[in-house]
Amino acid sequence: MHVRIKHISLAAVSLGALLVAIPVLGQDSPESLLPPGFGEPTPAPVPRPAPTISPTPAPGPVPARSITPQPSNPSTQPVEDQDVAEMDRNLPLLPLDENGELDLDALDDALQPQYALSADERRSMAEIGVLTPQYNGLPADAFGEEGGQYLTSLIRNLNGPILSRWGSILLRRTLLSKLASPENINPADWTAERAWRLLRMGEADAARSLVLKVDGGNYTPRLYEVAMQAHLATADPAGICPLVDSGVRVSKAPTWVMFRPICASFSGEQSRATSLLQQARRDKAATGIDYLLAEKTIGAGFEGRRAVAILWDDIEYFNNWRFGLGVATGVEPPDRLYAQAGRHVQGWRARAPMLSIDSRMKAADTAAAIGVFSNHAMVDLYAAAYDDPEASDDRKALASVLRQAYTNDTAKTRIDAMRDLWSRSDDPLILYSSRILTARAAAKIPPARALNDQSYDLIASMLTAGLDRSAMRWANVVEEGGNGWALLAVASPTKKIPVSYGALDDFGDADDSVEQLRSQFLLAAVAGLGRADQQTIDDFANDLNLDLDRSTKWTRAIQSASRRGQPGTVALLAAVGMQGRSWKTMSPLHLYHIMQSLQRVGLEAEARMIAAEALTRT
Repeated sequence: MHVRIKHISLAAVSLGALLVAIPVLGQDSPESLLPPGFGEPTPAPVPRPAPTISPTPAPGPVPARSITPQPSNPSTQPVEDQDVAEMDRNLPLLPLDENGELDLDALDDALQPQYALSADERRSMAEIGVLTPQYNGLPADAFGEEGGQYLTSLIRNLNGPILSRWGSILLRRTLLSKLASPENINPADWTAERAWRLLRMGEADAARSLVLKVDGGNYTPRLYEVAMQAHLATADPAGICPLVDSGVRVSKAPTWVMFRPICASFSGEQSRATSLLQQARRDKAATGIDYLLAEKTIGAGFEGRRAVAILWDDIEYFNNWRFGLGVATGVEPPDRLYAQAGRHVQGWRARAPMLSIDSRMKAADTAAAIGVFSNHAMVDLYAAAYDDPEASDDRKALASVLRQAYTNDTAKTRIDAMRDLWSRSDDPLILYSSRILTARAAAKIPPARALNDQSYDLIASMLTAGLDRSAMRWANVVEEGGNGWALLAVASPTKKIPVSYGALDDFGDADDSVEQLRSQFLLAAVAGLGRADQQTIDDFANDLNLDLDRSTKWTRAIQSASRRGQPGTVALLAAVGMQGRSWKTMSPLHLYHIMQSLQRVGLEAEARMIAAEALTRT
């Protein structure tokens, strides 16, 4: 990497003491896409002459912080190694603004090191992602020859929550995979759309890791926007600083203006931070609590000495700025504001290590149910609460019960502890997340016919964490046609669980779900996974008055993608077909085609877990 510093007249150095008193010019009005409650429109900027700082063309934006600096070319002498006197003789004076004052913006640009990557040092835009096939990622050609516009439209059609935890896990894996950039879309914009969807799924860390895979010089306005949101969602304001100067130039969002003083403070430039903050206040780039949060964040910088009180009492709206800076400075929004946000914000909250154990545990159930938290993450969080002297008594009590579920002396007492956790709420998300919490505790229970009545709950708990082989140990215990049998029939990694019409009929007779939805899901799953012969499927479908042969635009699309061997496209279409807030709204027809298509493209394991989840959550 070559570092080039723009030439500046040494005469400007003597003006350093005056810089804090010189205002910056106003910024453009904020974008309408910002959440309600952030800032107010600002006056249009006053035209000013273009800076004539250096004849050297300006390089691209500063790259993201994940880029490792490369050694300089030994044949090229760095600018800073040249003779200073020789440099000074040829330097133009700094430009003045229209009032004859020193242009602070121009001086700031001049003082900033500019990083330029040679062609062989830049990361390729041909394939962008985090996960390779070696690390559970999809193959680079997972989307085949599909165009970027079509794939982007699929992602943007994911307007609501995804019903399935396992569907969300598969989608996260897909979006994070190192994939070939599709045609007819800028690769940076394609990355931005993937990262934005990850944010909306609660996967803030994943979104940030993805945007950092693009060099700063390749950023587009859309990627700048998403990168900003990803760093706010991870409560990492310092992480966006390498992109701030470029972000201000390409975006009208006032968040970029407000980040200039914040990042100056992080660099130890408190005088400059104060000047920039005062200018932002005069321009009304942010007002009210949004301004105060910026001021508090500046106080957290190097040698920052600002004591700012943040009061949430009169605040009516939640936005990402308030979450990101509030969490980063230890003044997170209250629960009533969290309640305004979507489920995805609870995923951000649960994964924020700077928050208290109590706050993270409040969000953990939702985070687990939507696929952000694993069984391991849940258990680790509860274990931390058990040992944390500042955790509330209620949280410690839950952690103690979980400890009993894993360590009690007998199977009966361990199962009793699990049942205490399973029954602690009627909320569907908590009901399901409680099973995730106990998955490995359930796997430790040895199969026994005396525990047949407990088998369904234990199997259901194991399958929430994908412990299919542990669940299969109960194959000789469960009764054919029962709930436990149904779970094993769809989740078994082999086809050793027989699925007969008689067993399906017995399951249907005992099914008390609305319109026998569980029976319809079971039929859709065994048919899609090929776990029963066609005559059995036809007979039970006739009993349920369910037509699995019906065709829609969506079914044709997912079937076509699977026949072309496109696991990425199938995963996107599966997510599109599983949107909603309740499994009661899930179509058995969609489930059937999802099962069949996922299996066809080599994603049978995910299909089996989705099927088990459908039976467990209805």
